[in-house]
Amino acid sequence: MLSRWSKFKQLRHFGVGGVVVLALAACASVPGKQTGQATLAKQPLGSLVVATPDQNHDLLAQLMAGEMALTHTDLKAASASYSQAMMLSNDPKVAEQAAALAIAVRDTDGAQAAIARWQALGAKPAELAQARAQLALSQGNTDEAQRQLELLVATNDPDAWRQFGRVLIGSRDAAQASQLLEAVATPQRLPSDPQAWLAMSELGDKLGRHAYAMQVAEAAVKRFNSAETYAWLGQMKYRDGDKAGAKLLFDKALAKDPKDAHLRLAYATLLSQGGDYAGASRLLDNGPQDADTYSMRAALAAKANDTKTITRLYSQVQHSPDDVRQGSAYLLGQMAEMLDKKEEALKWYDQVPDDDDHAFDADLRSAVLLQDLGRSPEAHEQLAQMQTDYLDQPALLRRAYEVDAELYMDDQQYAQAEHAFSRALQVTPDDPALLYGRGLAFAEEGDTDKAVSDFRHLLELKPDDTDATNALGYTLADANRDLPEAERLIEAARAARPNDPAIQDSWGWLQYRLGHLDVAEKTLRGAWTAHKDADVGVHLGEVLWKQGRQEDARRVFDEVRKIDPQSTNLHNTLKRLNP
Repeated sequence: MLSRWSKFKQLRHFGVGGVVVLALAACASVPGKQTGQATLAKQPLGSLVVATPDQNHDLLAQLMAGEMALTHTDLKAASASYSQAMMLSNDPKVAEQAAALAIAVRDTDGAQAAIARWQALGAKPAELAQARAQLALSQGNTDEAQRQLELLVATNDPDAWRQFGRVLIGSRDAAQASQLLEAVATPQRLPSDPQAWLAMSELGDKLGRHAYAMQVAEAAVKRFNSAETYAWLGQMKYRDGDKAGAKLLFDKALAKDPKDAHLRLAYATLLSQGGDYAGASRLLDNGPQDADTYSMRAALAAKANDTKTITRLYSQVQHSPDDVRQGSAYLLGQMAEMLDKKEEALKWYDQVPDDDDHAFDADLRSAVLLQDLGRSPEAHEQLAQMQTDYLDQPALLRRAYEVDAELYMDDQQYAQAEHAFSRALQVTPDDPALLYGRGLAFAEEGDTDKAVSDFRHLLELKPDDTDATNALGYTLADANRDLPEAERLIEAARAARPNDPAIQDSWGWLQYRLGHLDVAEKTLRGAWTAHKDADVGVHLGEVLWKQGRQEDARRVFDEVRKIDPQSTNLHNTLKRLNP
């Protein structure tokens, strides 16, 4: 749902809260018994005896054991410890936690005892009804669950409907939860709070009860006539394919609250999903701006390749209020990149905080920019630091290794690239993209056996992978070995993507290896015309040279030099053709 204004913000707020950590201790002491008259005064603490409770009667020990068990997700052990702790403590929070854990592990007797203890310690009626409803659901007792849920909402507790939602979200049986939602959350029972209505409508939608969700959403519009109710119903209408109805509702929502940036964002998202990028841009251009509106405006401009708008936005965000500018460092870096202001982009990315959602991406883009600026050692140093920083996050660690490898490939440092791909494969074994990349690195190094091994393994994992099929066929053809197999592979790749210049290059090079120079020249010229790739040009030039057309070959080689002055392939080919 759209609103961010009250306790019914999003369904995720129905989630169970964190574990309460208590630091409570108990100890008792008794004075020592006097054994007779003493001629000398005794030390004041000389006869003090401290009674140390055993672990079963030590509240702090039980709480610590419970927390330790939770850290290891051992719910049964945590439940046992909290069950013991609640009998030693007068804190209702301990009993509450004991009840929650007993319900989670389906310990009916333990849950009932914990709820009774919690009630004795002063739990609110709404809290008790929520716990009893959860217990009934875990037992499959729908009638009792409904009775408790009706008691819960009847308390008129400010949190009652949020607690109601938490019970249903936590149900293991979606059909059971749906039945209870429709039985209890009726328009007659829902409170005079539009957020509660919208939350129940969204919950129904998530549970697959679309008719109920629509009914509640339409009733909310009639009852409250508010921007948020119009917007939510508009979203539902749009998903149902009623785009005209959705736009009408969003127009009414904006008329109610034209300054709401989040409402404008939702409407703009709807318009852009329908392909109306210009309408979405116009909508966001007007009214108050924040980091989110600027971000979407920039995304729309980038999609339209509108450099003029990006330039204007770049200036606007730089001169926006401090909180907006500081929260937009990553966006400013992206826009600076789009405007080819690479040094400025680096500075903006450096200002992205470590706790920002885009911190990893900012570091990654910085490494790529350093490479583009000819500062390869700094780029790899940056990626090495990331590989340390994200050691405990496999997905991000894999990406850092992969980019490191790709930058080495760009610099034609194939041994280092292979090493980086290999480290990435230690993080995510049998990753197809990494196997493909490492296979290319091996092939460029001249280690055909290892390249072939990686490509074959990749095809075992993904038999229909056209890129891997072509790569294996080309590698065999380039090594001038197993040419019948190479032909079968490249034929299969051509059938899948007949107009792909890379596959045409493979086919042309195979024909050259087979001695079919005319076919090779025609195929490679077609690939070269479609895409001026340095390697394709080198292949075409070599074929022309072998045909005795050295001047034509030299002209192609000159074009290759303009595309890639450092081409190792061109250097090696010229050395072989004209030693």
